[in-house]
Amino acid sequence: MKRITLVLTLVLVSAFGAFAQLENPVTWSYAAKKISKTEAVVYIKATIEDGWHLYSQNVKPGGPSKTIITFTPSKDFTLVGKTAEPKPISKFEKVFNMNVPFFQDVVVFQQKVKLNKATTTVKGKVEFMVCDEKQCLPPSDVTFSVPIK
Repeated sequence: MKRITLVLTLVLVSAFGAFAQLENPVTWSYAAKKISKTEAVVYIKATIEDGWHLYSQNVKPGGPSKTIITFTPSKDFTLVGKTAEPKPISKFEKVFNMNVPFFQDVVVFQQKVKLNKATTTVKGKVEFMVCDEKQCLPPSDVTFSVPIK
């Protein structure tokens, strides 16, 4: 009986240890604001934990995985231009042998949309990768849904 208890305890401790190591250093939030009767701006905000950085949408080939924002097609709206981002920090990273653009702390991406309907919901997906000084986490996806009223 003691042996079964010991084995069960080891299994549970190992499972809790594995869950404790799952890191999620980015929190995403979404909003939209109408700028006229027929246009709105969708805001996609990443809040990044201290010590971590999120890569720009404009990383050149050969670098880390860039942030990719895609919008689910809809008859209710049309994208106007590309998704905008603020000026990133750029730093030479030896591992990639290139300057790599990234963001720390907070970044807000913006996408202007032309509305074909007074109210709608803009849906999409953000693919991203984050790194700190010691490690990079595998690329992740988050989906979003932003109502425009």
